[in-house]
Amino acid sequence: MCFKRVFIFMAILSAASHVGAMRYLLSIEAQLPSGVPSYGLPTTLLPTRATTLMSMDDDSFSLSSEQPIVAEDALDVPVDGAKSLPQPSIALLKQKLLLLAASTRRGESATIAEKDQARALIDEIEALNPSVAPARQCEGTWELVFSDTQLFRSSPFFAAGRAVCADGPEAKRYDVFCDLHRSALAISEIGKVRQIVSYGEDGTRPELVSEFEVCVGAVPFLSDFVPLRYSGGLPLTISGAIVSTASLESVGDTEWSLLMDTVEVKGSNVPLLRQLLDSGLRLESRQLGRALEAVLPTYANPRPIFRTSFVDDYLRISRDQDGKIFVYSRVNEKSKPTDFSDLTADFGINGLVQNLASLYF
Repeated sequence: MCFKRVFIFMAILSAASHVGAMRYLLSIEAQLPSGVPSYGLPTTLLPTRATTLMSMDDDSFSLSSEQPIVAEDALDVPVDGAKSLPQPSIALLKQKLLLLAASTRRGESATIAEKDQARALIDEIEALNPSVAPARQCEGTWELVFSDTQLFRSSPFFAAGRAVCADGPEAKRYDVFCDLHRSALAISEIGKVRQIVSYGEDGTRPELVSEFEVCVGAVPFLSDFVPLRYSGGLPLTISGAIVSTASLESVGDTEWSLLMDTVEVKGSNVPLLRQLLDSGLRLESRQLGRALEAVLPTYANPRPIFRTSFVDDYLRISRDQDGKIFVYSRVNEKSKPTDFSDLTADFGINGLVQNLASLYF
C-alpha cells in the first residue's frame, strides 16, 4: 500500500512538471513570429490531456495518454503574465488574405484557384463581422488591396455602367467588355485605387469619391518613326488620376445606393492639357443622364447598389450587385479627396533629370 501511494505521488509530480513545461513553451511561443508550428516540438513530445490523467483506488490506478495536446489545444492553457492567444484568429485570416493579395498584384494576376482561395478566406472573415451596420461605419479614406474582378470596377462609374445592363446575358457581355477594356489598356500601369467615403455629417452631401491613378509610357513606339532602335520606351510617362464622384442616395445598414455625379481627370502631367482639365473640364454624368431621361422614356439614371459585408478599424469588404469582391484597407478616417495640385505637368522630365544628375553629381 505504501509503495502504491509513493508511486501515485510521483505520477502526480510528473504530470505537474508536464504542465509547467507546457506553460514555459507557450511563453516562448508567444515571443516567436507567427507560423512556427506546434511550438517547435512534434506532437508526440507534447504533454497529454489531463482530463483523464489518472483513475485510482486502493487496488489500481492508470495513466491515460490517448489524446496529445496539439497547438490549438494548448491555446486554452493560461500563460502566467500573458493573455490567452486567440483561436481561430481573425487577424490570421486577414494576414493570409493580404499576403495572397500582395503576391497576386491585388488579384490582377491571380489564378482561378487563388481567387477561390481568397473567396474562402473572405467568407470566413465576413462570418466574424463585428458590426451589425457595416455600411454606416465606412467614413474615411480606403485603398483597394484586392479584387476578384478588374480593379477599375471599384469606381461608381463602372458600377453605373453595369446597373444599366439587365441581369443575365447583358451582364455577362458587360463583364467581357470590362475584360477587353483592360486588355486594350494593358500598356498602362494601375497605381493606387482609392475610395473616399463621406456621410455628410458636417452639412455636406453624402458622397463617394473614387480615385484611380494610372501611368503609361509617353513615347513607347518612337522606333516606328525614327531610325533608332532600343528596348522598350523612353523613360517618360503620362500619368494622372481618374476621379469619379457619386452621391450616396441612401445608406442602409449593409448597402449604399449610388447616383453618379461627375467624372474628371486630376493631376495630369501633360502640359497644356493639365491647365484645361484644371479649369473645370469634366463629364457631368448626372446632367447627361437627366437629358437622356427627358428624351428616352424607358431610360432612368442608374442607381447601382454597393454592399459592405465587413468593416473594422483596418479592413473593409464590399461587393457590387453581382457579388464581385473589393477589399479595402483603411488609410485614415479623413473624408477629404486627394489634392493633386502639387504634381508637375512635365511628362516626368523633371524627375528623370534629377535621377540622371544623381549619377554624376
